[in-house]
Amino acid sequence: MKGKPLTELEAKELLEKYGIPFPQRAIAKTENEAIQKAREIGYPVVFKIVSPDIIHKTDVGGVKIGIRNDEDARKAFREIIESVKQKKPNAHIEGILVEEMIQGGYEVIIGGLQDPTFGPVIMFGGLGGIYVELFKDVTFRLAPIDYDEAEEMIKETKGYEILRGFRGKEPANIEILKDLLVKTSKILAENQNILELDLNPVRVFRNRAVVLDAKILIKS
Repeated sequence: MKGKPLTELEAKELLEKYGIPFPQRAIAKTENEAIQKAREIGYPVVFKIVSPDIIHKTDVGGVKIGIRNDEDARKAFREIIESVKQKKPNAHIEGILVEEMIQGGYEVIIGGLQDPTFGPVIMFGGLGGIYVELFKDVTFRLAPIDYDEAEEMIKETKGYEILRGFRGKEPANIEILKDLLVKTSKILAENQNILELDLNPVRVFRNRAVVLDAKILIKS
């Protein structure tokens, strides 16, 4: 599917207008600014390269996670910049994204696309992150959907049993997850220029849900 990818920041800014929740973040242009922003957000944090020329950040060494103090931050900043300059020398670097590191909870995936026949379609995967390719535990609906359809989608996945609190683990908040699915389906229905949308992973807790990464492909 031909299209133009939005940068991570552009994607997040569009999605936030619809109430999609993301970790706290800030852009840093220099090493010292990155340390300052990390302190303001609170360690541990994640650093990511910000460049319109880089889609797959990990391929160029553009992501560092588990940064726990100023020393880690200084080292991570230098390593990212050096790695990117070496592997993608012509890339325009806008800075480093300093982001709150979210740990724990359940990982799910929410996505969607514009189907040439059916129009906007929303997808939910009961196991997100690295497991989505392995288990292919996904379900689809035409967008937009309502809360009842969102609940049906969640319950159709094998991951639903885990989300309910498998073996005494604290359950995920299904109501918040339903809300997130409804909002995402509305984004797909109202923005026909979005060809593909991928929120993965989405971390779901007892009292909140947070989208860690967002990718959007738009009509070029």
